[in-house]
Amino acid sequence: MNSRNTNAGIQAAIAKGWKPNAYLTNMSMAFFQDPGDFVATSIFPICPVQLSASYFYTFSKADLARDNVQRKPAYGRVAPAIMGQEDNNYKCEVDQVLVGIDQIAQLNYQRSRAPGVADPRRAKVRFASEQMLLHQDIIFASKFFKTGVWNNELNGTKTGSGSGEFMKFSESAFDPVAFFDEKGTDMKRNGRRRPNRLALGAEAYIALKNHPAIMERIKYTGTTANPAKVTPQVLAQLFGVEQVKVVESTYNAAGIGQAADMQFICDSKSALLCYATPTPQIDEPSAGYIFTWDMLGNGSAVAFDQFEGENGTHSEFVEGLMSSDMKKTCDDLALFMHDCV
Repeated sequence: MNSRNTNAGIQAAIAKGWKPNAYLTNMSMAFFQDPGDFVATSIFPICPVQLSASYFYTFSKADLARDNVQRKPAYGRVAPAIMGQEDNNYKCEVDQVLVGIDQIAQLNYQRSRAPGVADPRRAKVRFASEQMLLHQDIIFASKFFKTGVWNNELNGTKTGSGSGEFMKFSESAFDPVAFFDEKGTDMKRNGRRRPNRLALGAEAYIALKNHPAIMERIKYTGTTANPAKVTPQVLAQLFGVEQVKVVESTYNAAGIGQAADMQFICDSKSALLCYATPTPQIDEPSAGYIFTWDMLGNGSAVAFDQFEGENGTHSEFVEGLMSSDMKKTCDDLALFMHDCV
């Protein structure tokens, strides 16, 4: 037996500076995000489309809501009612990510039969998948979750007394339930639908979660063994919406080679109250839509592939492709609130 393969030989080699190069196969430090943190596809409905760019109808709310019924004149008839419509459009652009795999460097992992996290292919496929989700959330933030997008927009202040203002969620005098009841009623009157979804930035959620008015409403619902606590589901029940989603996915805002600058993708102090259908509808409005184009014809809006690199490079690539257009479709069915805290 080679003396280096004995315990004594290994200890002697380590003492001389040698380090074992067999990595653990049952753990790794991988900062992949919890899939539930991503928000892009959980607020507005996804509408698959066959063409990368086309049109859709928008029927006139004013005409649909107007009383067009008139008294019929004797021996005559009333004028035909007007039901106006407009053409709107979408355009899906294609985004791509490529992740390289060095086939030579991978031989060590293959020959050591290291499973799971040590497999470069598996890790990089997971990386490409997360990149797609991350990119979708960044687009969502730029299209829906920022100032200047929606016609209905409020700014949080200490008193909320000015035009276009509301009292910050963090103020003890703020009444969350009354506020969302009022805004829901406004949306019902103007948009003909009550809001059913509320997206909360991380800090806005914490302010509501710990607000004394919320705690007062639930304090008798717990027991010693199971104390009362505020969750997104509890807030949804209190505010009369189907879903409260905390938008807390994060990203590194720094460039390659710079120190990491970790930020929330969506403004942590903002909130979006809206009405959205769960699936595409031909007889329902929705504040927004996500149009997705199946560019490869395989039934998937986000597609992945693996292919060999050029001869002599001994490389291969994992590819991620997506094509979508996140589009605001109705201002009357959304209210954006910023500086909530």
